[in-house]
Amino acid sequence: MTTMSGTYRGKLLVDSVHEQFGSTITTDAPVEVGGSGTFFSPTDLCALALGTCALTGMGRYGEAHGCDIIGTNVHVEKKMGTDPRRIASIEVVFTFPDKEYTDQQKAALENVALNCPMHHSLHPEMVEQKFTFKWAR
Repeated sequence: MTTMSGTYRGKLLVDSVHEQFGSTITTDAPVEVGGSGTFFSPTDLCALALGTCALTGMGRYGEAHGCDIIGTNVHVEKKMGTDPRRIASIEVVFTFPDKEYTDQQKAALENVALNCPMHHSLHPEMVEQKFTFKWAR
């Protein structure tokens, strides 16, 4: 079990801590609802978590199978919906470095991304998820 906590410090800012490791993060409300836009919003973090979860899984696969993905970039775009206000869609684009990957490695890495815990945690009828994989070769 993972335990985290957050403390509201005013002006729509929340300071949170990962209680096991002590790492911290501050969140802010989006500008369109009165936040300063200084920090990630909670929904930004949710969207980013999808991309980084998939990339982390691909990293684990790569390290276990001798497939170097160091330098792979993930770009995440979140679109909000209304009534109720929620994340409506997340587009995740992976851009791989100019390295040689076999078709089998590409398929395995894509499969790992599409089966990460965050992908399975966001209900497909509530949050549309689009994954794109850009291979240099």
